[in-house]
Amino acid sequence: MKRVRRKAGSLVFAANRWRVRIAVFGAGAIGGFIAAALARSGVDICVVARGAHLDAIGLDGLRVDGSDLGTFTVKVAASSDLRDFGDVDYVLIAFKSHQWRGVLPQFERAISGNAVFVTLQNGLPFWYSRDRALESVDPGGQILRAIPYERIIGGVVHASGHIVAPGVIRQSGGMLYPLGELDGSVTPRIQALSHAFERAGMQAPIEPDIRRNIWRKLVNNTALNPVSALTRATVHEMLHDSGTRAALRAMIDEALAVARASGVEPGVDADERLKWAEHIADVKTSMLQDLEAGKPLELEPIAGATVELARRYSVPVPHIETAYALTKLLERIVCLEPGL
Repeated sequence: MKRVRRKAGSLVFAANRWRVRIAVFGAGAIGGFIAAALARSGVDICVVARGAHLDAIGLDGLRVDGSDLGTFTVKVAASSDLRDFGDVDYVLIAFKSHQWRGVLPQFERAISGNAVFVTLQNGLPFWYSRDRALESVDPGGQILRAIPYERIIGGVVHASGHIVAPGVIRQSGGMLYPLGELDGSVTPRIQALSHAFERAGMQAPIEPDIRRNIWRKLVNNTALNPVSALTRATVHEMLHDSGTRAALRAMIDEALAVARASGVEPGVDADERLKWAEHIADVKTSMLQDLEAGKPLELEPIAGATVELARRYSVPVPHIETAYALTKLLERIVCLEPGL
């Protein structure tokens, strides 16, 4: 199990003779499930969590009650600070984007080493516009300047779940986690990561255009998430109300136009995206769950970033702008903490 280091960001793996160390930053419902699945398969895993969830993981381990991998518990190294783990090969970034401001200093050690950073967050990632930071996601370009662009892998999460108790995650479906180098290449580091996911029972295809995958999910989130927060409706309720479904279709059409203006062809239309959403069934979006819990909303990387790009490329998005403005006001009134 020998790992050879050449230089920062340039791990070399011999076929069938590698072993990686992976840190999962944000061991919530999604990150915690990924960490637990990887740990169960034998990957050396450490997780960053906080509060009672962190205490429970340290005491009893991570427990998963899942629809795909069943019920199991794993023991993993856990801390509230990434710097406590020393050198790691990959950092899977699974916290919500509005939390960047408070945690970026924790990345300094991993950046100075040779870690590869894998974004598994909703919305547009901080790296989306390399030459011009997205102010809605990365004000002032602080993250973009800090994390070396050539050491980033993009990812998309097609999964759902929630924390039912500290240290306990209920995974309710979805095992697809597409990965992609930002330049579309197939490298040893992404092959190694994809293989680690596959061995753990998750699907992690290597995509030649990860931006396309990001937009396919984003157009749905841009419509469903704010509208669910405004109406308190589940996905099923929104899709089965004719007026709301028409509004969602209009928002998805607008988001698709923004994607194309930015140079990405998602290869789908609004009706296909609405039909895809029907498989989610009678669940609450993550934004509605956060609203009900009094937490800041993941609004900026989703609707905020879409509106920002729409203005950059002069694409009219009246439905998205309206929902975005109303949801921002709702967040200020209802949530206990401000977002970005």
